[in-house]
Parts: sequence; structure tokens; C-alpha cells
Amino acid sequence: MRKGIFTLAATVCIVGTMICSCQSQADKVRNAEDKLQDANEKQEAAVRNLDQALRDSIQHFRKESEESLNANERSIEEYRVKIAAEKSGTRARDERRLASLEQQNSDMRKNLEAFNDTQRDKWDSFRLRFKHDMEDHARAMRDFWTGGR
Repeated sequence: MRKGIFTLAATVCIVGTMICSCQSQADKVRNAEDKLQDANEKQEAAVRNLDQALRDSIQHFRKESEESLNANERSIEEYRVKIAAEKSGTRARDERRLASLEQQNSDMRKNLEAFNDTQRDKWDSFRLRFKHDMEDHARAMRDFWTGGR
């Protein structure tokens, strides 16, 4: 009798465990699916935020660069007026140097306009290269009156 009760109790425990674990497994799957959906939504939001931040960064950089290029053009025009008052011997040399600076400024403006938002994977390298070019150009503009003499 004792053996029968023990077998019955063991069977009830095994069946109860199986029933509880089946329900628990289904709940685990549902919870995992909910967590996955939440994670996917958070990831999509993060990607949207990152895209917007990148667009804002590109737009801000373009605005700053355009302002610098416009300032360069104004300086070039001022230099052109100063060169017109020079002696003819130095005037030709300075006009050539000024034309070179003007061409560099124009090329940088074209590069800036040619870069579009779809090239996001190339943004960092473009930005660094463009900044370097702008710094070189600014140095050449500053040294215009002292560098070639």
C-alpha cells in the first residue's frame, strides 16, 4: 500500500510539474516576444535619433563652411582692390596667386555642394578632409601679403 501511495504521489508531482512548466514556458515565450518588440522599438527610435543628429550635424557644418567660404570671397575682393593699386611688376604675380586662392575657394564650394546626405558612411572622412582644406586655405589667405614677397 505504501508503495502505491508513493507511486501515486510521485506521479501527481511529475504531472503537476509538467503542467506548471508548460504554462510557464508559454509565458516565458510571450515575455521574450514582448521584450524583443520593446527592444526593436527602442532600436528604431535610436536609429531615427541618430539619423536626425547626423542630418543636423551636416546642416550645421554646411552653414559654417558656407559662411567661411563667403568670408574668403569678400577677402579676395578686398585683395583684388589692393592689388590694383600695386606696381605692375608685383601686380601680375599677386594676381596669379590671388587667382589660385580664388580657384581653391571655388573648388571647396563645389565639393561642399557635391556632398549629399546619402553618403553618411563617408561623412567623417569628408568633414575631416574639408576642414583640413579650409585650414590650409585660411593660412594661405592670412599669409597672402607676407608669404610671396
